[in-house]
Amino acid sequence: MSGAELTVEAVTLTAGAHHLVRDVSLTARPGEVVGLVGPNGSGKSSLLRTVYRVLRPDAGSVRVDGADAWTLPVRRLSRTVAAVVQDAGADFDLTVREVVSMGRTPHKRLLDGDSAEDASIVAWALDAVDATALADRSFDRLSGGERQRVLIARALAQQPALLVLDEPTNHLDIRHQLEVLGLLRQLPATVLVALHDLNLAAYYCDRLYVLCDGAVTASGPPGEVLTAELLADVYGVAAEVGVHPRTGAAQVSFLPGAPAARAGAGVGDSAGP
Repeated sequence: MSGAELTVEAVTLTAGAHHLVRDVSLTARPGEVVGLVGPNGSGKSSLLRTVYRVLRPDAGSVRVDGADAWTLPVRRLSRTVAAVVQDAGADFDLTVREVVSMGRTPHKRLLDGDSAEDASIVAWALDAVDATALADRSFDRLSGGERQRVLIARALAQQPALLVLDEPTNHLDIRHQLEVLGLLRQLPATVLVALHDLNLAAYYCDRLYVLCDGAVTASGPPGEVLTAELLADVYGVAAEVGVHPRTGAAQVSFLPGAPAARAGAGVGDSAGP
């Protein structure tokens, strides 16, 4: 597993008359963890879907190591990009080990069985997300958090150069949130991840892109991007932003009371999840 360079250039995505994503550009370099943050409806999931090739952009391009992601052969794309999506469902009448083994499919020829190497990689992926004890259980009988960890393990078993994750900490307890995000930081792969928790994003991401109404409002290191002014403008909340005394990361504290007015509120409210 090694990293790939992701370049999103002026991507626009529409649904009828509504802009889901508007002229968005971003980069993610090998070994980086790049975070997408923003309120519901800001376009995070829609943008990610253009990267892992579910929604074709109306304008702009998505390139992986310089190659247009939308022209790559499916097999090459599957070896390069893995995605962990929201609401993936639980309609797998398979064991956990079998689900994670699906991540090895792009690396095998038709009708090939699992090799010793495949089995070793699957075992590593299960262990990486603390799911070894679940290996022989039926996937469709797991809790939401357990399923999420298994789907992350499946993506890890794919050994992608680019790992795209849409709210991977959903359903996870605090311990597993920290373990999963800590794992992402250790991977040599390039990671693009959408997160709601700004403090987790500040600690684990190298750079952030803040989306609002489908467009990039701010980008850069978390300590530069996360300001009280930005949170008031983008999220409509009052907050204080300081520095964590032990980690040195930006730390957001939300203040009770009436939310701050958000500039542009009500504009582009159909910008997708």
